[in-house]
Order: sequence, then C-alpha cells, then structure tokens
Amino acid sequence: MAKKTRRTTTDTEPPPRPRQRARKDAVAELQEETAQTEQKQQDKGAESFYLLKSEPHEFSIDDLASKKNQTEPWDGVRNYQARNIMRGMKVGERAFFYHSNCKEPGIVGICEVVHEAYPDSTALDPASEKHDPKSTAEDPRWYMVDVKLVRRLGRLVSLQELKKYIDTDLKGMVLLSKGRLSVQPVSAQHWDFILGLEDQVSQEAAK
Repeated sequence: MAKKTRRTTTDTEPPPRPRQRARKDAVAELQEETAQTEQKQQDKGAESFYLLKSEPHEFSIDDLASKKNQTEPWDGVRNYQARNIMRGMKVGERAFFYHSNCKEPGIVGICEVVHEAYPDSTALDPASEKHDPKSTAEDPRWYMVDVKLVRRLGRLVSLQELKKYIDTDLKGMVLLSKGRLSVQPVSAQHWDFILGLEDQVSQEAAK
C-alpha cells in the first residue's frame, strides 16, 4: 500500500489560461516578496511561524497524532513557492496545522519542525503517486521537513471565522489573500491573534 502523502489542491496546479497569466504572475510576485520578508526575519534571528495545509481525508491531525513520537515527514509538496518557504524552515519553529478542502476548513492544531528540509523521498519513488521523474537523488527538485505534533487547538478556528478579520487584525495574512498556497508564512502578530481567538472562546466557555 502506498504511503499517504500530504496533498492539497495547491500541490499541483493546472497550467493557467492566457487571460489568467497576468494575475497569476502578480500573485506569484507577491508570494515571493512574502517569502523573502520571512527569510529576512530568519536571517535577523526573528522567530518565524507557518501554516501547513492538509486535506484531512489524506492526512489529518489525528493521523499525525497516531505516528511514532507524533512525528512525520511533511512530504508531497509540489508547488515551487511552497517548497521554497519550506526550505527556509528551522528546527523549533512552529506551524498551524490546517485542514483544507473539507466541510469546515480551518486551523486544528500546532506542530513543530524537528528536522529541516531534505529531499522528498516520494518524488524519487516510482511507486508513489507523487513521483517526479525529473527529481533525482543527485539533483532533487522537491523537499520535505519533519514535523511533530505540539498540541491540538482547544477548538477549530475556522476559515469562516478568520475571514471576519480580513480587513483588521488579520489584514495581509497569506491564507486570506493568497489561500491556495499549501505552505505559508504567518506573521508573529497574526499568530498571536489567532491563539488569542482560541483562548478567548475557551475562557468564555468556562464561565
């Protein structure tokens, strides 16, 4: 049985139609600028945060929790921008675990990078549905990181809820402006605000 891979609708994208190229080029440029900003923060020693998207029917937070040491390679990424962001991840940095392409998409937990980027074995495996014949051991095209579950959130912080803050506290968040990217940077301000949403509701529920 083939190993599950982290698959989202963003991992492989169809070629854009001509009329869509200009818009997609502009989006790609903005995404690259975002990644460069995150890299500059890393170079300066600033703490970086991320968001990792996975379709729960392929690989859910329950699947991660069931793995040995609650740790698993985050493989199967087939988007260059997402790959580039992933290659900048450092051990100890944290990411939101996001369930995508499901009935109620949203953030369900937090994971931590425990191994920095190394060649994605699924790209090299002819038996894998994510095999890429252009990726070789000598010249790998795709990479993965190992992540470990830190904790589940006290509740689902849904995409619908996050969108309420698109023009205020979460303005500029990649998920809300360029949401198709499967590996995304998250600013420290947005990270703290989202955790505040979780904590606020938990406190209210306890009253």
